[in-house]
Amino acid sequence: MLDAAPPVTPQPESERPNLGTRLMRRKPVEQLVAEGGQGDGGSLRRSLTMWQLTMISIGATLGTGIFVVLGEATPLAGPAVAISFVIAGLTALFSALSYAELAGSIPVSGSSYSYSYATMGEVIAWICGWCLVLEYGVSVAAVAVGWGEYLNELLDGTIGVTIPASVSAPLGEGGFINLPALIVILLAMVFLMGGAKESARVNTVMVVIKIATLVLFCVIGFMGIKAGNYAPLAPLGVTGISAAAATLFFSYIGFDAASTAGEEAKNPKKDLPRAIMLSLLIVTVLYCLVALVAVGAMPWQDFEGTEAALAQIMKDVTGHSFWGVVLAAGAVVAIASVVFAVLYGQTRILFAMSRDGLVPKVFAKVDERTGTPKANVVIVSLFCGVLAAFIPLGELANATSIGTLFAFALVNVAVVILRYKRPDMPRTFRVALFPVTPILGFAFCAYMMFSLPGKTWVYFGGWMIAGLVFYFLYGMRRSSLATAEK
Repeated sequence: MLDAAPPVTPQPESERPNLGTRLMRRKPVEQLVAEGGQGDGGSLRRSLTMWQLTMISIGATLGTGIFVVLGEATPLAGPAVAISFVIAGLTALFSALSYAELAGSIPVSGSSYSYSYATMGEVIAWICGWCLVLEYGVSVAAVAVGWGEYLNELLDGTIGVTIPASVSAPLGEGGFINLPALIVILLAMVFLMGGAKESARVNTVMVVIKIATLVLFCVIGFMGIKAGNYAPLAPLGVTGISAAAATLFFSYIGFDAASTAGEEAKNPKKDLPRAIMLSLLIVTVLYCLVALVAVGAMPWQDFEGTEAALAQIMKDVTGHSFWGVVLAAGAVVAIASVVFAVLYGQTRILFAMSRDGLVPKVFAKVDERTGTPKANVVIVSLFCGVLAAFIPLGELANATSIGTLFAFALVNVAVVILRYKRPDMPRTFRVALFPVTPILGFAFCAYMMFSLPGKTWVYFGGWMIAGLVFYFLYGMRRSSLATAEK
C-alpha cells in the first residue's frame, strides 16, 4: 500500500516572489531543449532534413513580396523599388544572423519567443510570442487575400470566367467575403494535419514550381525592358524608398520559419542555421531580379492598385495571354505555399507557448498517429480564415510588418544577452562582428518600425494592450514556471 502523500505546505507570503520577479522569471536553456517535442498526449517527430527546412523557409517567404505586395510598394519607391528590396533584405540579414546563432543553440519550436524566454524573462517572452501571433497568423490571412487575384487571372485565361467581386473581395473593397482566401487556408489546414514529413514534401514541390515560374518571368520580362521606365529612379525620394522598404519587409518574414521547426528537425543544431541563411540568400536574389525586370518592363505608375502585376507584364511583353496564364498558375501555387508554410510556423509557436502554460493546453495536444497538433492546426486555420475573408490586405500587411520587426528586434537583443551571460555555451553558428551585427540588426528594425504610418502604430498598440491583458489574467498565473513556484 502506498504511503499517503505529505500535505502541501503553502509557501510563506514573505518568501513568495514579488511582481517584478514573476514578470522577469526566465526559463533555462537546458529546460527548453529538454522539453523539445513533448506535447500533451504525444510528441512531435524529428523527420525534417536541412533541404526540407530550407524549403519551409523559402516556402514561407518567396512569393508574397513579388506576387502581391509589389503592387503596393512600387508606387511608393518608383523604379527604385529594387533598392527597397535590398534595404529590407539587409534588415532581414542582420536579424537572420542572430536567428541562426540562437537556432543552433536553442533548437526549439518557439522561435524568438523561446529565445526571449531564456534571456529576457517571461513578460518579454509573452510580448514576443504575442507579436509572433500577429506576424504569422495575420500574414497567413494577408497572403491568402492576394491569392484570389491570381486565381481570377488563371480562371479568366483558361475558361473565361472570374469569381464575382462580392465573394472574392473583403469588406471595404467592393465585396462581402473573400471566399478564395478562405479556401486556400482550409486546403493548407488539410495538408498540415497529415504530418510534418508529408507536409514538407508537398511544400517542396510547390517551392520548386514557384522558383521556376519566377525564373521564367525574368527571361520573358527581360525582352520587354525599356530604359525609359527606370527614370526618374526615385520619384518620391529617399522617403519613398524607406516607406516601400518597410512595407516590403513583410515579404521577408518567412526566413525564420525554419526556426519554428526546431523540434521536428533531424539535426537541428547544424541544419537550422544553414537553412535560415541559405533561404534568405535565395529569396533576396530572386526578389531583386524580378523587381528590376518588372519596373523595366512596365511604368512604375501602372503598378498602382495592381495585385497581379507580373501576369499583366507577361501578357504585355509577349502579346499573348498564354504566358500570363502560366505566370498566374505559378503564382497560385507560390502564394498557396506561403500560406502553407507560415501557417505551419504559427501552429508550432503556439505549441511551444501552450506547453509553457501561457496559452490554453489545447494548442499542445499532439495526435499520436500523425505526430501533429491537430486541434492547434484547426483553431489557427479557422482564425486566419476569418481574417482573410473579411479584412483588407493593406492593413494586414502593415500590421504584420510591425509585429515582425518588433520580434526581430528582440532576437538581436537576445543574442547579445546570451553571449554575455552564457559565453561558454556550445554554438554551432556564431554571429560575425559581434556585437556590431546584432546592434545594427536592432537599429534597422527600429528605423523601419518608425517608417510605418501612425495608423499602424495605433493597431499595434491595441494589439499589445489586448495581449498584456490576456497575460495578466491568464498566462502569468498558469505558466509552468508559476506552477513550479507554488
